[in-house]
Amino acid sequence: MNQELKNKLDALKKYLLELESVAVAFSGGVDSTFLLKVAHDVLKDNVIAVTAKSASFPVRELNEAIAFCQKENIKHFTCDSEELEIEGFSHNPTNRCYLCKKELFEKIQIIASDHGIKNIVEGSNIDDNGDYRPGLQAVKELHIKSPLREANLTKEEIRILSKEFNLPTWNKQSFACLSSRFVYGEEITEEKLNMVDQAEQYLLDLGFHQVRVRIHDKIARIEVHSQEFPQIMKYRIEIIKKFKLIGFTYITLDLIGYRMGSMNEVLSK
Repeated sequence: MNQELKNKLDALKKYLLELESVAVAFSGGVDSTFLLKVAHDVLKDNVIAVTAKSASFPVRELNEAIAFCQKENIKHFTCDSEELEIEGFSHNPTNRCYLCKKELFEKIQIIASDHGIKNIVEGSNIDDNGDYRPGLQAVKELHIKSPLREANLTKEEIRILSKEFNLPTWNKQSFACLSSRFVYGEEITEEKLNMVDQAEQYLLDLGFHQVRVRIHDKIARIEVHSQEFPQIMKYRIEIIKKFKLIGFTYITLDLIGYRMGSMNEVLSK
């Protein structure tokens, strides 16, 4: 670990110590796992983790979050966060993420208050400042803390430190809720969320590391890293058969390849 990274880690620990007690919004992803680990190391029993259960959060991710907290002996709570019941959410407006995060953080606030926890923290990092992130508006409005951003940690630095800490997530694929696979304005339904979940799980089971299945009505637009294009072609027939069984009519490969937030590209047009 170089000195700059050590300084950032020290700054993160100092910031967390000053918060005294925290509830971590814990998805089980790279960022929130690292944040939870450091917070627990620093604050011990003054830390709880809260994970949302919803139709847009795959069961595999929930199970991994539960297993991590059990292994680390961290107090863990789950709450139901049914986004589809939030007024306007299913219509998939451009501020969809704001609606979801606001509802989730309000529920975490209740859990935190019930357990005498002073602050709520979430795992956005400094790289998240460069993309369209309406969820950060909810973070600001509800006074949620973002320790990784306060410490100026990048996604790559978090992965490096996660490896240093022997965290299983250090090389885990990036994940965002399944609702982010929908083009803005297309209705989000539990049936379509399940289609996306099944399709992505199938590609993960085939060995693809970073995948997105973007849904455009009955069209599946597959995003993988360009170096994995040959592997997609190798399994082309099997993928077509499986996706049609899932409910897709057309199956396409995005020739640009995987990139974060591709559904936001229409916003700059």
